Amino acid sequence: RQAGLGQAARMLIQVHDELVFEVPVAEAEATRILVKRVMEEAASLDVPLVVDTGLGRSWDEAH
Repeated sequence: RQAGLGQAARMLIQVHDELVFEVPVAEAEATRILVKRVMEEAASLDVPLVVDTGLGRSWDEAH
């Protein structure tokens, strides 16, 4: 578990370069910011690693 990630947040699935989390609405924005930062800082590369995020009550809504 990543430090700072709410206790109720959980990753449901990872497919290729996509992660899907289930998070209480009250923790959604803070979790989105944390996951984006952790993913963008995961590796030191010569080019920036840019991560897109989305929030929604379903996968379709988040995209």
